[in-house]
Amino acid sequence: MTRLPDAPWRHRAGMDRLLAALDAKGGATRFVGGCVRDALLGLEQSDVDLATRLTPDEVVKRLEAAHLKAVPTGIAHGTITAVASGRPVEVTTLRRDVSTDGRRATVAFTDDWTADAARRDFTINALSADPLSGEVFDYFGGLDDLDARRVRFIGDPLQRIAEDHLRILRFFRFHARFGADAPDAEGLEACAARANDLMALSRERIADELLKLLALPEPVATVRLMIARGIFRPVLPEIESADRLEALVAAERAAGIGPASIRRLAALLPIDPELALAVASRLRLSKRLSGRLAAAAGTALDAPEALAYRIGSAEAVDRILLHGAPDAALKDLQSWQRPRLPVSGGELIAMGLEAGPMVARTIQAIEEEWIRAGFPAGKAEARAMARSHVDQVLRSSQ
Repeated sequence: MTRLPDAPWRHRAGMDRLLAALDAKGGATRFVGGCVRDALLGLEQSDVDLATRLTPDEVVKRLEAAHLKAVPTGIAHGTITAVASGRPVEVTTLRRDVSTDGRRATVAFTDDWTADAARRDFTINALSADPLSGEVFDYFGGLDDLDARRVRFIGDPLQRIAEDHLRILRFFRFHARFGADAPDAEGLEACAARANDLMALSRERIADELLKLLALPEPVATVRLMIARGIFRPVLPEIESADRLEALVAAERAAGIGPASIRRLAALLPIDPELALAVASRLRLSKRLSGRLAAAAGTALDAPEALAYRIGSAEAVDRILLHGAPDAALKDLQSWQRPRLPVSGGELIAMGLEAGPMVARTIQAIEEEWIRAGFPAGKAEARAMARSHVDQVLRSSQ
């Protein structure tokens, strides 16, 4: 019998009270999914999920009776978020699929642990564990797959992909994170055969899954495989090579800088800010991420702090790394605070300039000199620069 290791998250404040409220002692509730998988692999885990035979209404009733907060985050699909000692835990009633269309599923509640496990994507994600004894329940060979570091669909891969097309991208992400050697052949062939199904998904879901993949420590080999098998072609045909991504990952490592998924996405795209913005729009990225992706696609380089002043510190780090020109101070640039030009337009007017466009142009000229000088913080030095530029403008206007 395989037992769950005694991971720290099993002893979080409030966990015993939560499990008692949901009758874990009587077998009504188990740990499920990622927390079980990661504990067996010796990985740290922050999110804890519970599955239960109790109906959602009964879960809410029991949590409230135990003076635990119950938030109906997904009650239509059987999920209640329990808050124990300030930490959220998702509690989901056992389910079976009634119908699926590749994007969403209609479910019915059940008390059958095997039926609930059968609707999950991969064998390593279908494991559950008794919270008290630690006994691990494995209905589809997930433990053997975990030992072999193999990501394998439960049942027929084509059927599982038909139920939820996002499983194509999840297959590659989970292989990049947990897999060893070549991916499961049957799963790989099914993903390649059904890649066009990705077009039916919302672009937000695609973006979320892709950015999770790119945030992993070593995504390059998996991305190369996805390109070779035509996985990106239906939704991101711009991704044709992983060479720049490979160089970027090496540059990040050399500079001691952690991965940034949006930077790595930029490495997969042609160097074209307008195209980057078009891709960002297609993926429904936030305004902040869209701007960062476009900035990363720029070509102009400067001294690191000067570049950071012009486009932002994160954006400067991205661009420098993408150009393969890491600087000794690059890591410090991540926490660099943008200084403020210590001269105002009002001061220029006080020096003799007339209010109007010339003030703005002169401020820009002063700012450029101030940047080249390394952002001197002293007011006197900045005022001397300002005085020089104002005098030049006044002379030229005479």
